[in-house]
Amino acid sequence: MTSNLQKQDTAREDKEVLGVFEKWLSLWVALCIASGIALGTLFPAVFRFLAGLEYASVNLVVAVLIWVMVYPMMVNVNFASLRHVGERPKGLVVTLVVNWLIKPFSMAALGILFFEVIFADYVGPEDAQQYIAGMILLGAAPCTAMVFVWSNMTKGDATYTLVQVSLNDIIMVIAFAPIVALLLGVTDIIVPWETLILSVLLYIIVAMAAGMLTRRALQKDTEENSGAAIEKFSGALKPFAMMGLLVTVVLLFASQGPTILNYPERIGLIAIPLIIQSYGIFALAYFAAWLWRIPHSVAGPSALIGTSNFFELAVAVAIGLFGLGSGAALTTVVGVLVEVPVMLSLVAFVNRTKNSFPGNDP
Repeated sequence: MTSNLQKQDTAREDKEVLGVFEKWLSLWVALCIASGIALGTLFPAVFRFLAGLEYASVNLVVAVLIWVMVYPMMVNVNFASLRHVGERPKGLVVTLVVNWLIKPFSMAALGILFFEVIFADYVGPEDAQQYIAGMILLGAAPCTAMVFVWSNMTKGDATYTLVQVSLNDIIMVIAFAPIVALLLGVTDIIVPWETLILSVLLYIIVAMAAGMLTRRALQKDTEENSGAAIEKFSGALKPFAMMGLLVTVVLLFASQGPTILNYPERIGLIAIPLIIQSYGIFALAYFAAWLWRIPHSVAGPSALIGTSNFFELAVAVAIGLFGLGSGAALTTVVGVLVEVPVMLSLVAFVNRTKNSFPGNDP
């Protein structure tokens, strides 16, 4: 009886942690894909005009939408937690090695394998390069905000997860552009450095600074309960962040409409290597954590943070580098489409294997 009550409580907590938008994100994305294709077919001139509103190849409409998505996430990042970076370093080592020394390169390798070899008869060389570029952008952008959701659902150590996210964001400022440029160069794509640097500045550095200033202001105004004030503020912005993502998807697929209508199988072709990458990276990180006897509350988030992607950044940079109608932008949105069901399946696996880790009694 007690066990059943505990399970019911856990189920209620998981529903509260993963809101309606997050839980059904793949469904909303699918509906926006259909809406975007329909609108792009009916009103092509409108979307050509919107696609032309850009500076240094950064689309101004999408830039606003991406900022609406990214800013609330940066408010949630507490860089003061970095003072705990030396405590229990094993989980950090697993996360950082997988995120920055393995994941971008394995993503690029899978892209080359599938689109230049396995799918070579179905995808032209130019499109193949675009899809590989989109995969590289996803691989070089480890997740930020959604990690807190996955961590909570696996009963992860909240403070440790915060340290991991904060450290990852700092590394992203330094490493994202060089890694992307290196891997895009390897795949023979010319890198417009002005656009790449502007994207990193706009979507990471400036957004991070704005988040820090907002967080500091909220803490100063409500010193006694600053955590609740920050949570309330970011919660109020959350619906706008989700709407920003969905409107971006509509714009992307309105521009991609003709390609998708002519080649609907492309969505499936792109999804296959992305799904393989997600499960492969998770298996590597999770097994390493088990082998190193890392506690489950740290091992779960350590593996999930590398599996999930900062798709808002990847979408923004793909549009900036290659345009709204590019195959790279399409790939990053397919990443959004497959991520939530994949991550929910991995959360379930993490919860089922809890007793395999040290310090967890059956």
